[in-house]
Amino acid sequence: MKISADSAAIVSGGASGLGLATARRLAGAGARVAILDLNEEAGTAGAAQIGGIFICTEFTQPAG
Repeated sequence: MKISADSAAIVSGGASGLGLATARRLAGAGARVAILDLNEEAGTAGAAQIGGIFICTEFTQPAG
């Protein structure tokens, strides 16, 4: 897949580990990246490192 400045990516679990590495790789290739994670401190720091945004969210519990 070609990644350019017109690309946008959402990386769930992007505050650390493989998710953060993926977010860094995508941002480095020019994509606009949103990191979604439950860890607000690490997610905010990761987003700042890559020039992206952070959204604190929970994916493990059903809505309602």
